[in-house]
Amino acid sequence: MMNQILFAGVIGLFLTLVGTPLLIKLLARKGYGQYIRDDGPREHASKRGTPTMGGIAFIFATLAAYFLSKVISGEPPRYSGVLVLGLMVGMGLVGFLDDYIKIVKRRSLGLRAKAKMAGQLIVGITFAVLSLQFADSRGQTPASTKLSFITDFGWTIGPVLFVVWALFMILAMSNGVNLTDGLDGLATGASVLVFGAYTFIGVWQFQESCANGETLTNPGACYEVRDPLDLAVVASALMGSCLGFLWWNTSPAKIFMGDTGSLALGGVLAGLAICSRTELLLAILGGLFVLITMSVVIQVGSFRLTGKRVFRMAPLQHHFELKGWSEVLVVVRFWIIQGICVIVGLGLFYAGWAADK
Repeated sequence: MMNQILFAGVIGLFLTLVGTPLLIKLLARKGYGQYIRDDGPREHASKRGTPTMGGIAFIFATLAAYFLSKVISGEPPRYSGVLVLGLMVGMGLVGFLDDYIKIVKRRSLGLRAKAKMAGQLIVGITFAVLSLQFADSRGQTPASTKLSFITDFGWTIGPVLFVVWALFMILAMSNGVNLTDGLDGLATGASVLVFGAYTFIGVWQFQESCANGETLTNPGACYEVRDPLDLAVVASALMGSCLGFLWWNTSPAKIFMGDTGSLALGGVLAGLAICSRTELLLAILGGLFVLITMSVVIQVGSFRLTGKRVFRMAPLQHHFELKGWSEVLVVVRFWIIQGICVIVGLGLFYAGWAADK
């Protein structure tokens, strides 16, 4: 059963390594190049015209990797994995429409704000409602109406509040990845680290699932998650696909993921957290995305309240560029920060399990 995780990661890696340059040629031929802000660091001007919408590559590679790994291993797809992948595709489609209008229709702002929000709400609500269906033989649904950190805790918040909470998570993470996607390879590399963490979490939850009562290492700390192994397969497919895409997306980038990729990645991160019952832990595992989002909130809030800016430019990565750091230096140091966040998050996850012994 576990070999499907390896299959998914390897297939995803291979498909984006081979497929991304084909997509680059296609997009370049059609002239689908990136728009660059005039008020950003001057070094970014050279990126104008670089093919964008590269998220198409790892979205399709992830889907292919997941379903091919199921065919090879002889295991059927599970509801949790399919729902999370559906969330990724839905959010990616909204991002694709935004990118398409920006680049092809030459309208710099892309989708109108209301239309973009409506698309995200439709996708998010559909995922949230469906994730409370499809109970297994033990009564477990893909998502739970309880809040979670490393497992569910507290009182049931009810389906309506759950939908609101799920929407907040999806929109917050999508926005976080979108804001992080400002330097070559930054968001892609950071995402690889988080998907690696969720691959480990899924495997651990599968081994310590409450359904495996007779083989548990620690009977007092089992996990009530519907399809933990399937979520690990999804995370592995994403990790491999993003790693292959990073080969072409790292500095100097031959292609950008665009909103197609950033909204898809943010959505799928939220979906993995919701279905693995690690909702609040995601704020630590994806700490770089939270940090960069907060830098924008602080910058906007400070300017509106005092008329002064805290940073030279927001999001945070551009502040350090304007301080004289090279793009590669910013990216590598931010990857280190993201790596630390993942280590702390996994440490807390394991400590929570060990504490219940």
